[in-house]
Amino acid sequence: MSAVAGEDMDERLLRTLLGEQHPDLADLPVRAAARGWDNQLWRLGDTLAVRVPCTERAPDLLRKEYRWVPELAPRLPLPVPVPLRLSEPSASFPHPWAVTAWVGGEPADRAAVTRGDHAAEALAGFLRALHRPAPEEAPDNPERGVGLTVVADGVEQGLPVLLPPAVASAARAVWDDAVSAPAWAGPRTWLHGDLHPANVTVAGGTLAGVLDFGELCAGDPATDLAAAWTLLPAGASGRFFQAYGCADDATIRRARGWAVRTALGLIGIGRAGDQGLPGGKPTWGPAGRSALDRVLADAG
Repeated sequence: MSAVAGEDMDERLLRTLLGEQHPDLADLPVRAAARGWDNQLWRLGDTLAVRVPCTERAPDLLRKEYRWVPELAPRLPLPVPVPLRLSEPSASFPHPWAVTAWVGGEPADRAAVTRGDHAAEALAGFLRALHRPAPEEAPDNPERGVGLTVVADGVEQGLPVLLPPAVASAARAVWDDAVSAPAWAGPRTWLHGDLHPANVTVAGGTLAGVLDFGELCAGDPATDLAAAWTLLPAGASGRFFQAYGCADDATIRRARGWAVRTALGLIGIGRAGDQGLPGGKPTWGPAGRSALDRVLADAG
């Protein structure tokens, strides 16, 4: 598949595809909404969205979401983009694409969370509902839910390149502490796997929805608990962990490590955006720096 398949989509082609596979939706208003990491997003009417793959891996992620998210969504207390229809490749467009529920609000890399206590409670409730033992057939992910040593190379390489020396030293101390924490000894737990600011929405100063379950997997919940710093404003992490209620000291230490890793990724992608490089997103840099500031402040 072309790595830029989604960029070939326009409104005319999308209406053709809808007419071929979902004629009952073909007359709804359509407008481009966003270009995500793996999918191009279109708004379809008032309540629906269309996700079109634009990377090599995106079709498999869409199929995974179609398999699992409808099963998980009923227990989740925040809106999520439940896949409603999975469309097959055709002569008009040789890749699968999906119709999902639309999730309102603005992405958190563009809209601030200002009601910290409310957002902490909302995020904790969402993760308590999601973090339940997963079945044996639940997907694994090579870079989510795993031991921190598995992803250590990227962090070790990123620290001196992406951060000033004093900040890099402080971040390394948090990272080293996280890596030394006892490993997760509980069951494989359902994880969102990719809780960063562009993957949640904000309305009225608090969390309004959770997007993009492409990294959905099972493993160590510390991966998701990093959201205490990557999503919430300064001072809200304590309220979050109190509301979450079942994270021991070792899990919180590992979660700080995951927060450092996520912040570095956001900073790197933001820098690429500032330089106009492919795949770069300028709004991610400030989000990453803010997340790192928060985790370092809490660990200090």
